[in-house]
Amino acid sequence: MSHELHLQLVGAVLGGEGLVRVAQLVSAAVRAPVAILVPRIAVAVGFPASIELTALRRYTNERVEGRAGARPQELVAEAPVLAGSDLIGVVALLRGEQPPPEDAQELLQLAAVASLTEVAVEQAKREVEQKLRGSLLEELRSPTEQLDARQVVRRAARLGCDVSRGAVALCAAPSPSNADADALDALVRQIPELHPGALAQTFDGRVHAILPPLEPEPGDDEELAARTLTAARRLSLTLAPSAIAGLSNFCADPAALPRALQEAELVLDVVRRSDKPVAEDVGQGTYRLLFRVLASHPEELRSFYEETVAPLVRYDERHSSELVRTVEAYLAQDCNVNATAAAIGAHRHTVAHRLERVKELTRLDPLRSEDRERLGLGLKAFRIIAPTLPPAR
Repeated sequence: MSHELHLQLVGAVLGGEGLVRVAQLVSAAVRAPVAILVPRIAVAVGFPASIELTALRRYTNERVEGRAGARPQELVAEAPVLAGSDLIGVVALLRGEQPPPEDAQELLQLAAVASLTEVAVEQAKREVEQKLRGSLLEELRSPTEQLDARQVVRRAARLGCDVSRGAVALCAAPSPSNADADALDALVRQIPELHPGALAQTFDGRVHAILPPLEPEPGDDEELAARTLTAARRLSLTLAPSAIAGLSNFCADPAALPRALQEAELVLDVVRRSDKPVAEDVGQGTYRLLFRVLASHPEELRSFYEETVAPLVRYDERHSSELVRTVEAYLAQDCNVNATAAAIGAHRHTVAHRLERVKELTRLDPLRSEDRERLGLGLKAFRIIAPTLPPAR
């Protein structure tokens, strides 16, 4: 019987019926309920399907983690699923209406071997999918590759990602408190779980992802873009505090996803570097427009920065002064000198003197509305390109 059952179990795994069928076959052989739990591939199945698995899940997880868990009362016997010497799961025989046969342990062991085969099959599938995901995302990130919209849509669709109506790009990195060896792999797994249909892959110590619309049904394009951005922002909040994420704007053209990925990287750079409130709204409004300019025409944004606040930045670096901070506070306080002085802890005459220095260095007068607008945009441009500027000497 064991030889015949062994062939049936292997056939079930290789035929794609999965461990549910394995549990069913073994349950029939031992005349009792059987559960198979393999946390490595997120499998917890039982036959009959009505089996309550909560206690068994907890017990198996504790066993896999090397802890001595409380043995569930309904557990009669078990067989370990071993990868080498590592315990990765359990095949459990539960109490039934009839006593199990004498060879029950042997039959459970056959199920454990079949479970290990299923693990190998699943890992092989994941490795292939990972390579395909990595290949597509790597080409999208490469400045030398040119993929047209149809190619991007077709290749993403093969991986279960529908970008035919656009997507949002995400770039994430583990937070300093979570920067262990497994953090990136955890992010790659977590992103598609939280945003179904997403593609995620690790590159250069970061995770890059494409987030398609969650509901790509026919409808208004603006509503679709807004819903996708909302879902992307919700995802980035869920990833925190274990990870920091940067998001692109909604990209309606699949062929423009390379620029969206670059935009997301730029946003992440700014958010990680900034200790200012800019980190809270860096993905919206004027900042978003400036990010898009930097991704497509970086020389224009750098030129604008040089024409506006670059002299202030360099002056502060040389003299340890606070011209940039003063201008930021002045604009944030609706150009009220007294409020600015209170915000930065300086005398109002000091603020007035610094604003006069700003005028001398930039030829932009903070008292004139047009010049204030240029200074404000220049400060935003500085926050965006600061991570790429050479260090101060």
